[in-house]
Amino acid sequence: FKKMNKILFKLGILLICLMPFFTKAQTKGFSISNGEFKQDGKVIKIHSGEMHYERIPKEYWKHRLQMIKAMGLNTVATYVFWNYHEIAPGVWDFKTGNKNLAEFIRLAKSEGLYVILRPGPYACGEWEFGGYPWWLQNNPDLVIRTNNKAFLEACKTYMEHLYAEVKGLFANQGGPIIMVQAENEFGSYVSQRTDIKAEDHKAYKTAIYNMLKETGFPEPFFTSDGTWLFEGGSVEGVLPTANGESNIDNLEKEVDKYHKGQGPYMVAEFYSGWLDHWAEPFIKIGSEEIASQTKKYLDAGVSFNYYMVHGGTNFGFTSGANYNEEMDIQPDITSYDYDAPISEAGWATPKYMAIRDVMQKYSKTKLAPIPEKIPVAKYPNQTIKSNMDVLSWIKKEKPVINDQPLTFEKLGQGHGYVLYRKRFTQPISGKLKIEGLRDFATVYVNGVKAGELNRVFKSYELTVTIPFNGILEILVENMGRINYGAEIVHNTKGIISPVYLNEFEISGGWEMYKMPMSDVPVLKNETVKSGRPVLYEATVNIDKPADTFLDMTNWGKGIVFVNGHNLGRYWKVGPQQTLYVPGCWLKAGENKFVVLEQLNENSKTELTFTDQPILEKLN
Repeated sequence: FKKMNKILFKLGILLICLMPFFTKAQTKGFSISNGEFKQDGKVIKIHSGEMHYERIPKEYWKHRLQMIKAMGLNTVATYVFWNYHEIAPGVWDFKTGNKNLAEFIRLAKSEGLYVILRPGPYACGEWEFGGYPWWLQNNPDLVIRTNNKAFLEACKTYMEHLYAEVKGLFANQGGPIIMVQAENEFGSYVSQRTDIKAEDHKAYKTAIYNMLKETGFPEPFFTSDGTWLFEGGSVEGVLPTANGESNIDNLEKEVDKYHKGQGPYMVAEFYSGWLDHWAEPFIKIGSEEIASQTKKYLDAGVSFNYYMVHGGTNFGFTSGANYNEEMDIQPDITSYDYDAPISEAGWATPKYMAIRDVMQKYSKTKLAPIPEKIPVAKYPNQTIKSNMDVLSWIKKEKPVINDQPLTFEKLGQGHGYVLYRKRFTQPISGKLKIEGLRDFATVYVNGVKAGELNRVFKSYELTVTIPFNGILEILVENMGRINYGAEIVHNTKGIISPVYLNEFEISGGWEMYKMPMSDVPVLKNETVKSGRPVLYEATVNIDKPADTFLDMTNWGKGIVFVNGHNLGRYWKVGPQQTLYVPGCWLKAGENKFVVLEQLNENSKTELTFTDQPILEKLN
């Protein structure tokens, strides 16, 4: 017995010695316990800023992350937009250009920042279709954002590809990713889609949560909704966080209700600015208001994520759209400046400095210095060297012919433009009606502009006179798919219903010319006419590349390419009148600028540059 007691005594001593190692193993990484966020067992508060890698040139990622750190934050949050990485059905890209998510995450770690990952599969974010690939709409058996077999299978494929990229980058693996969001603002969708049964909504959000876990994404997860929408959006066992909640009592009461009577308490979208639409005023939120609310959160020990800390740019055709009771569509502007603390071009604004001052007062250590501003230049005006008629150019392609106009999706095209063309064997005049216009059209009769139709302004009718053997042409632009609300399920583009002339349906012999503008056209210099869409080209010689802005104030509507990069849309209605040109996309020597001008009310002779954005000028 003495020998046995001696062995047991030694084992006890050994266990006591090993306990710190077991404890350390159990507490390593990020966790939520006893109502607190913990990193390696120590209580932390999350002071985060939202910044989307997709909206920032890769060459500037490091600078923007350093700006976040210097503002006093310890975390960066980002959406992952599914359609940014699945570039065609079954074709994935996580490597080229701005798409290298894993590199962005590793870079955040190297700058001393945690990462919050928001993979959706629904993201919103004023992004085209809320992040969904457009071609999902071509599957008649698929219904997005529901407990639908075809949709969930597509989501599973996306999550598997995403997880393969971020595996090894989670906090419990020594990486910087501390939390993953399950779905996004689903409570809002539940409140908008009362036609769907509550149990079906619950089955869907639970399926997404389980799918994330089964794919390999580790705990902890969180959901994100307005506090009054937690019932529809929260998932059992998952931390609910609040969007836009300034009342701390409300925050704590609602989180307690859905999280076993305890925190941690976090405002996952603390709005430092707001989104902006074409033809509407640019929205601003005061620096003092944001700084004051920041102080309230810090005093209460509430974690938060500024949405946005830096917005960046909706390059190319990535901007989404909203709608309301008065407007059928509200397309988002190209700039995602958001009136954020860090401007679109990466500048420290007065709001940035006000927040930084607050964060410094609550920091035990001196904040990192603000990185040097990236150089900006106002280049001399540049003469346009070439111009080419768009309608003539596009008709060199082979058309798709059908009795009825086909949507972009049925034509196998996601973005850009489609020219719809119809020949009339008899003269006719009267009211042309296209109620299924999605979204903007210029209309021509025998090559002469007859007018514009516009979903933004609910302009769906136009008087036309078509002679014998006359040709009607309708150039339709997709201005971005709706990314938020119940109407997200109705997101096809082009002409989506019959065209009428004097209440008679126009059918038979419709020709459709696809113009996705995914590549930069090669221009052949030719004579062009006002009123017809034109491609313009200018070569800009630069000694020292720097950030700049193209001033499009005197232009009409269109898009601009710089050295192959699509800068996004411009439109004279405002409020945005400039396009941000990142200096990292320019080069010493010759730089090619190509402009597609859709309206061309008068011929253009030069490009104008400025060193300041114009984002608040409505026409």
